[in-house]
Amino acid sequence: MEVAKLRIYWWNHWMTGTLLALLLIATPIFTILFELLHPPGESWTHLRDTLLAGYFTNTLLLLLGVAFFTFLLGVSTAWMVSSYQFPGARLFEWLLILPLGFPGYIMAYTYTGMLDYSGPLQAFLRNRLDLQVVGSIVDIMNLPGAIFILSITLFPYVYLLSRASFLQQSRTLQEASALLGRNDWYTFLRIALPMARPAIVGGIALASMEVLNDYGTVKYFGVSTFTTGIFRSWFSMGDVTTAIYLAAILMLLVFGILLLESLQRGGRRFASNKSVSKPLVKRRLSPRKSWMLTLICSLLFFLSFFAPFLQILHWVSLTYQETMNGEFFRLILRTFGLAAGTGGLVAIVSVILLYSLRLSPFKWLKNVTRIATLGYAIPGAVIAVGIMIPVLGLDRWLQESLPADTVGTLLSGTVYALVFAYMVRFMAVGYHPIDAGFQKIGIHVNEASRLLGNNNWKTLWKIDLPLIRAGFLSGILLVFVDVLKELPLTLILRPFNYQTLATKAFDMATNEMIAESANASLIIILTGILPIVFLNRMIRRVNL
Repeated sequence: MEVAKLRIYWWNHWMTGTLLALLLIATPIFTILFELLHPPGESWTHLRDTLLAGYFTNTLLLLLGVAFFTFLLGVSTAWMVSSYQFPGARLFEWLLILPLGFPGYIMAYTYTGMLDYSGPLQAFLRNRLDLQVVGSIVDIMNLPGAIFILSITLFPYVYLLSRASFLQQSRTLQEASALLGRNDWYTFLRIALPMARPAIVGGIALASMEVLNDYGTVKYFGVSTFTTGIFRSWFSMGDVTTAIYLAAILMLLVFGILLLESLQRGGRRFASNKSVSKPLVKRRLSPRKSWMLTLICSLLFFLSFFAPFLQILHWVSLTYQETMNGEFFRLILRTFGLAAGTGGLVAIVSVILLYSLRLSPFKWLKNVTRIATLGYAIPGAVIAVGIMIPVLGLDRWLQESLPADTVGTLLSGTVYALVFAYMVRFMAVGYHPIDAGFQKIGIHVNEASRLLGNNNWKTLWKIDLPLIRAGFLSGILLVFVDVLKELPLTLILRPFNYQTLATKAFDMATNEMIAESANASLIIILTGILPIVFLNRMIRRVNL
């Protein structure tokens, strides 16, 4: 009884801050829903009659195309490296994750340059084979090209989750299938694939949400989607309400994907009996089949990372002397400072939310706190619109309430609004590693500390934070990398003439300075590889 009273006492001190944090994080959703009560803008009728069908068709085709190819590439390679021994299999386990460090819009610029007249392929054909090609070798600046670029960039989501699921499956089931006379193909289709279905669908859902968030690729390739429509309505037409309506439709698509992912799982379970479980053992193949698997994995790695990365390095070698000046290094420091500051704030807010859950005697708070993790499922353009409107309203109210010339725009067009939007967007990225750290700590450790006279702050500082240090730092690192790559949200909310590495690469590429944009792109890619190394280590450690 005394322990319960103590928990209620301390929890009351955290409740106000927790609810305030949840309210702020849910601001974009509430804003979009509230603004839908207003009638549509002047350009909505024209957009609905002429462009809306195209937005919907292109977005749907993009989603279906990327879902199909990420499934094909991710599941097949995950099964290969998990189930068979072939030359380079151990190496491909982590090489096939590297494309996650390559943002889709950077991949789009790189492939366009590679296939262009001055690119390496056409230069080889002209100089070595004396062949002249008019225009690009392959025209990828269209919807199929966007599907290709996003598929080779996002398939590691499906690969990672599928591989983890395959490694956790028991060898006993496969041995039983072999004793019944079934071949490997039958075992994969009827046993391994159904058991991995929740993981596969989860990976496809993550890839689909990244597709809906993408702006750089579709904008550069001239593919009209809901994201490009939001930018066009906001900046070109100056119609905020129309942008809100498009954002609401895009948000419905996201929630539809999440609902389908939840429904496909239902109440079904795909698990083996742990009491008779045996680790999965890789099978040997004939030399011809082994080298064929090596060739398949090598080709995919070459297309999805190695070739574009070499092209980036080549461009950097040509342009670094004129690009990497004092201004460029200030850009790097500004971007890294912005990303590190956001990561730190996300980690601190996550600790506050999770510590409130540990102190709370009410189970319903756990469901309410999940609101904090919704931002990652919502495209950056939608979050930007949902934040810009209340920020503009608050600035307008301050200007009207205070004497003239005493206050300007305090929030809109400032770094503060941008950091807040990043926190909403990437709260789930920092929240989950810290949550995993807290789950490893028993609540009785905290109760014993407080019964010994330590208050809640001292308990958190002396006991909890040292124990969750790995999760805390992981959360900061993951948010740091995501902020570095984020483009649509930054383009909408950044202050005037304010650049990050992502916006600098985007602006230079859209101004036909693709080679010069490679310098900023290279830093983003190299930074994005850091969490991939830790991720691969974690998967191997869990499944050893």
